[in-house]
Amino acid sequence: MENTFYGPADYERSPGSLPKSEEDNRDPFQIDRDRIIFSFAFRRLQSKTQVFQSGEYDFYRTRLTHSIEVAKLGRSICDFLRRTPENCLQDRFRISPSLTEAICLAHDLGHPPFGHIGERKLNDLMAPYGGFEGNAQTVRILTELIYKRPDGPVGMSPSIALIDGVMKYKMLWSEHPPSPEKPYPAHHFIYDSQANLRQTVFGQESAPPLPTDPQELNSWKSIECQVMDWADDTAYSLNDIADGIQAGYITLESLESWISRQDQLSDEDQASLSGLEKSIRRRDYERRLSYKLGQFIQAVRLVPVEDPVIGNTHRHAFRLEVSPEIQAESRLYKRIAVDLIFQSPQIQQVEFKGSFILDRLFQALMDHYISPAARSLGILPRMEAHLIREEPSEEGKARRVCDYLAGLTDGEAIRIYRRLFDPEFGSITDLA
Repeated sequence: MENTFYGPADYERSPGSLPKSEEDNRDPFQIDRDRIIFSFAFRRLQSKTQVFQSGEYDFYRTRLTHSIEVAKLGRSICDFLRRTPENCLQDRFRISPSLTEAICLAHDLGHPPFGHIGERKLNDLMAPYGGFEGNAQTVRILTELIYKRPDGPVGMSPSIALIDGVMKYKMLWSEHPPSPEKPYPAHHFIYDSQANLRQTVFGQESAPPLPTDPQELNSWKSIECQVMDWADDTAYSLNDIADGIQAGYITLESLESWISRQDQLSDEDQASLSGLEKSIRRRDYERRLSYKLGQFIQAVRLVPVEDPVIGNTHRHAFRLEVSPEIQAESRLYKRIAVDLIFQSPQIQQVEFKGSFILDRLFQALMDHYISPAARSLGILPRMEAHLIREEPSEEGKARRVCDYLAGLTDGEAIRIYRRLFDPEFGSITDLA
C-alpha cells in the first residue's frame, strides 16, 4: 500500500556502493532496518555498557537489548499515533514504523566502550581534532564505516530519511560558541566533516538559512527522530530503575533516604514515589514499570508545524507533543537513577577505570601512528593501521584512531590495555 507521507526525496539514498537489487521487494526503509540489524556494528552493542559494565550481571540491559527495546517502543508509538484519529494519520498517510525502527536500532551505534564516561573522555582527547560525539559517530558509521575495508571505508548507503532521523543534532562542532569556561562543546554536535550530510538532509536548493543559535539549530528534528527520542527517554527512565532495583542500587532504604533529601516534590512526584515504594516492597516493580511503558507510549500526540524547516517532505511538518505529567514522571525517574545508580561509588569507580584505559590507549596509538618522531610498532590490526597511514592530515589520522577506540567493546578495550601495559598478560597464543 502506497504511503503518501513520504516522497522521492525521503527515499533517496546517500552515495555508496549498495544499490537496491531489482528483485528486492522491500521498501527503502525496510532495507535500512535490515542492513543495520545484520551489521557487525549492531552486534557489538551486546558487549557495550548501558548502565552496568558489560559482564557484571546476567540480567542487566546492554546497549543491544536497550536498542531493541527502543525500536519496539518506537514502532508502538507509530502504531498508536496512526490509530488515534486526532493525529490526522491513516493507512495511506502514516509515519513509517520500519523507518522509525531503523532509526531506533541505530541510535546508539556510535557509543564507545564504558558508557557516557567513554564518550566524554574521547571528546576531551579529540578536542584538538574536532571532538567526539556518540550521535555524530553513529552518522559516521552509517555513512562511512559500517562496511569498512582496506581499500577505503564505505557506509551502508542509508536513505536520506534515515540519516535525518539519526542526526539528532544539527550543530557543527565549530559552530559551538566558544567561551573561557567551555572552549569546545561537551556534546550535542556533529562533526565539521558532516556539513555536507546536513546540507543533503535539508536539501540543496530549498534549504532555509541556518540559525546561529545552537539550541535552535539542534531543535530541528524530523518526526521520526522525535519518536526515537521519546522512545529512548521512555526506555532508560523506566528500565534503568528496574535494573537498579534488581542490582541492589535502589532499595527501600536508599529510596526513602533520597526522598528525605529532596527540597521540593510535587503531589504527582509523591504519588509516583509512593507507588514505586509499594512495588519494591511487594517485589512486583518490574510489572509496575512495564505497565508504565504503555502509559508513556500513549502520552503523545502530533501537532502540525506551521512553518516546517523543509518544505518538500512531511517529516518536518509535525511536532511530537508529550503529556507534561508523563514528562515530569520521566524526569523524576532519571533523577533517581542519576543519584542512586550513576553517582554510586561502584559505578564511579568503573567510570574512572574506563576513562583511564581509554586515555592510555589513545596516547599509545597517537605516539606510534601519528607522532613524527615515533617508531611505529604494529600494535593495531593491519587494516586499521592502513587506514590511518592513508589519511593525509594529523586530524584525519586522529579521527581514525578515535574510530578504532570507539568501536571497541568494553571487554576488548580492557584486553588490549592489558596486552600493552600488563607485563604478565598476553602472549603469542593470546591474540584473539
